[in-house]
Amino acid sequence: MELKKSPDGGWGWVIVFVSFFTQFLCYGSPLAVGVLYIEWLDAFGEGKGKTAWVGSLASGVGLLASPVCSLCVSSFGARLVTIFSGFLVAGGLMLSSFAPNIYFLFFSYGIVVGLGCGLLYTATVTITCQYFDSRRGLALGLISTGSSVGLFIYAALQRLLIEIYGLDGCLLIVGALALNILACGSLMRPLQSSDCPLPDKTAVENIPERYFIYNEKEKSLEENICIFEKSYSNVEKCKSTLANGDWKQEDPLHKNSTTMAHTKETETYKKKVVEQTYLCKQLAKKNWQLYRSYCGETLALFKNKVFSALFIAILLFDIGGFPPSLLMEDVARSSNVKEEDFIMPLVSIIGIMTAVGKLLLGILADFKWINTLYLYVATLIIMGLALCAIPFAKSYATLAILSGILGFLTGNWSIFPYVTTKTVGIEKLAHAYGILMFFAGLGNSLGPPIVGWFYDWTQTYDTAFYFSGLCVLLGGFILLLAALPPWDTCHKQLPKPAPTTYLYKVASNV
Repeated sequence: MELKKSPDGGWGWVIVFVSFFTQFLCYGSPLAVGVLYIEWLDAFGEGKGKTAWVGSLASGVGLLASPVCSLCVSSFGARLVTIFSGFLVAGGLMLSSFAPNIYFLFFSYGIVVGLGCGLLYTATVTITCQYFDSRRGLALGLISTGSSVGLFIYAALQRLLIEIYGLDGCLLIVGALALNILACGSLMRPLQSSDCPLPDKTAVENIPERYFIYNEKEKSLEENICIFEKSYSNVEKCKSTLANGDWKQEDPLHKNSTTMAHTKETETYKKKVVEQTYLCKQLAKKNWQLYRSYCGETLALFKNKVFSALFIAILLFDIGGFPPSLLMEDVARSSNVKEEDFIMPLVSIIGIMTAVGKLLLGILADFKWINTLYLYVATLIIMGLALCAIPFAKSYATLAILSGILGFLTGNWSIFPYVTTKTVGIEKLAHAYGILMFFAGLGNSLGPPIVGWFYDWTQTYDTAFYFSGLCVLLGGFILLLAALPPWDTCHKQLPKPAPTTYLYKVASNV
C-alpha cells in the first residue's frame, strides 16, 4: 500500500504524544532496573555478573530481535504491534513478581519484557519517521525522551513502592501501569493513501498484476484450464457406455437437465482446482523472490562503508555505554558513598539528563549546517572519556556530575534513527534499523555481565570502566574514519533503490 506524503504535523503530533507515553510506560522499569538490581542481589544471593543478566536481557533481547520486530511492523502495522507489546510488557512484569529464583527472571523480566520493549520501540520509531520529514529530528527527540523521563520517575517510584509494598508488590503495580500501553496503541492511526479504492478483483485475478516481478513466461489461467480439461475428455464417452435400457426410456428433457447440471458442476470444480493450483504456485515463487530480494538488500547495505562502521560503533557503544545506567547505584555503594549523601538517585540523574540530551540533540539534528554523523561521533568520543573517568570519582558529587554527562550523551539515541535514515534512505529504514538494533541488543546483553564479571574477579569496578570507555572510544574513531571524506559523498555513492512489488506497511487496514 502506498503511503501518503509525510504531513509533518496534524495527527503526527498525536503520534508523537502516544509514542512518548508508550515509551515512558514500557521503558521506565527496564531502564531503572538498577534499583531492582540491588534488591535481587540481596534476595537471591547470586554474583553481580549473573544478576546483571536480568537487566541486560531486558534491554538486549528486544534489540536482538529487531529484524523480526521490523518484519512484524511491516506486516501487521504499528498499531497492532504496539498493543501486543503492551500485553508482553505488562505480563512479564507481573510474572516477575512470582519469581522463585534468578533463572525465572531471565525469562519473565529479561526475555518477555525485553521482547515487548523491542516491538514497541520499532513500531514507534517507524510510524514517527513516516509521519515526519523536515521535523523528523525534533519528533524523534520528543518520543525518545519518553523512556528517559520514565527512567527518572520509575527510579524513585520503584524505590518508594519497594519500601511500602516490597519487591513483589512493586512489580505487580508497575505491570498494571504498563497496561495503559494498549490505549495508547489504539491511537496510532495508519498513514495510508485514502484515494486508492480497494480492488474488486479476486485474489487469483490479481496475481498477474501483483507478482509481475517474475520474468519467466507463465501460462494464463485459461491455458491451464484447457490443459486440465484434457483429463476430463473421457467423461462424456463414459456417459454413453453406462446408458442402459431403463435410462433410454427416460424423459429426454429430464436427461438433458441432469446432464447439464453435472457438466456445470464439473466445470466449476475444474476451475476451482486450477485457480488454487495457480495461486499456490505464484505465492511460492513470490516468497522465494522476496527472500532473495531481502538477502540482496542486506548485502547492498553492508557495501556502504558508513553503514558497516555504524554497526560496529553501535555494538561497541552498547557494550561500554549501557552498564552505568544499570550499575551506577552499586558503583556508589562499592565506593563507600553514604546513603545520607544521596540527594537524588544517580539513576534518576542519568534519566533526566538523557531526556534533556535526546531533546537537544534531536533539535540540533534538524539544523542543516550541522553534520548529524559528526555530531553522533562527538557524543561517542566524549562518552568514552567520561567512562574512563568513573574510577577516579570517589564522592557523590563527582559521581553525580559524571552521571549527568553520561546521561546527556546517551541521548544520542534520538539522532541514531536520523543518522540511519540519512545513511540508507527512508525506503530501507526498517530493514537497516532492524539490523543495527540487532547489534545494539548484542552489546546491551553483553555489557553489564562483562562489567559484573570484572568486579567479581577484581573486586573493583576500575578495570571494568576502563574497558567500557575504550570500547566506546574505539567505536567512535572507527565511525569517524569511515565518514571521511565528507558526509555527502556517502549519498552520492548510494544508488536509488530498484522498485519492488512490495512496500513496507506502517499499519494494517483497521
